[in-house]
Amino acid sequence: MNIPFLDLKATYLELKAEMDAAYQRVMNSGWYLLGRELEAFEAEFAEYCGVKHCIGVANGLDALHLILRAFDIGPGDEVIVPANTYIATWLAVSQCGALPVPVEPDQRTYNIDPALIEKVITPRTKAIMPVHLYGQPADMDPILEIAARHGLKVIEDNAQAHGARYKGRRTGGLGHAAGNSFYPGKNLGAFGDGGAVTTNDDTLADRIRLLRNYGSKIKYYNDEKGFNSRLDELQAAFLRVKLTKLDEWNERRRRIAAFYIQKLGVGSTERSELVLPLVASWTEPVWHLFVIRHPQRDELQNKLMAAGIGTLIHYPFPPHLTSAYREMGSHAGAFPVAEELARTVLSLPIGPQMSHEQAHHVIQSMKAVAR
Repeated sequence: MNIPFLDLKATYLELKAEMDAAYQRVMNSGWYLLGRELEAFEAEFAEYCGVKHCIGVANGLDALHLILRAFDIGPGDEVIVPANTYIATWLAVSQCGALPVPVEPDQRTYNIDPALIEKVITPRTKAIMPVHLYGQPADMDPILEIAARHGLKVIEDNAQAHGARYKGRRTGGLGHAAGNSFYPGKNLGAFGDGGAVTTNDDTLADRIRLLRNYGSKIKYYNDEKGFNSRLDELQAAFLRVKLTKLDEWNERRRRIAAFYIQKLGVGSTERSELVLPLVASWTEPVWHLFVIRHPQRDELQNKLMAAGIGTLIHYPFPPHLTSAYREMGSHAGAFPVAEELARTVLSLPIGPQMSHEQAHHVIQSMKAVAR
């Protein structure tokens, strides 16, 4: 049995009639940017997240970048970020001219450790940017309390957690604003790049609408130096279709994750080196990724590949050890928890179109090769 890590075509085939109708509706409209489909999606996704505003932009990185710009965060400022995350979180800060200040993750959840945040706050700190990594919400209440004490903004990186809940509340509406990515592989993914900002802040929402469109509310009247970052009508129409299925698809992911945890946790004496994901008591994760840990990760990945199972590593290098951030002068060992995760994490296949038989094959293969 061949099991790809991700089968994007299957998401289209399940909704082919609705997707084709959305395509025809947009193409026949003759209007492809900043039109009715985007307005409708923004209203629907805002309601889904439980916020007042959704502003569609070109991608998730732009969503984070524009939030920072709209809060006037720039050169000389610092933004606290997780040491363990995809580099886009850091890049959004760098694009503003601000400095990303990394904080180690909690080894149990892989998300930023709130207990370590206050130690790195300085007079230059302007915001905290927690990431809901792999679809598991960060522990937001202590982060929000720290931010309130120090007068800081909290900007959620919600790229991987569409539909997740923290203590009953949706991610994307917990901080001052959130950046969302609709990259095709996300839980709510477009058929191209896409992103959005979600917020309850009226002033912030108005400014991001301005910044995403060349700094202009009225064509050719530019109020400030803006950007070109717009979610197009076609992707908005596709996302509207997928949004109606998001909760159902997330529930399918939860069933696969529960099956993995149940079966891979049995007979753990033979697989004592295998570390399964922990579901924190305050979360309802949406399992964008199912990430295990193993000290012989590369060997395990090769054995699973030989068994026809696709896996990926999220992520092989923490941002502080990439060439992109060599100017920070960080060395191996600077953030040992993040570095250990980078050496040992492996993502198993999971997705709403994955069958029980496929999940069973992954489990049986894991039992055969993971020691």
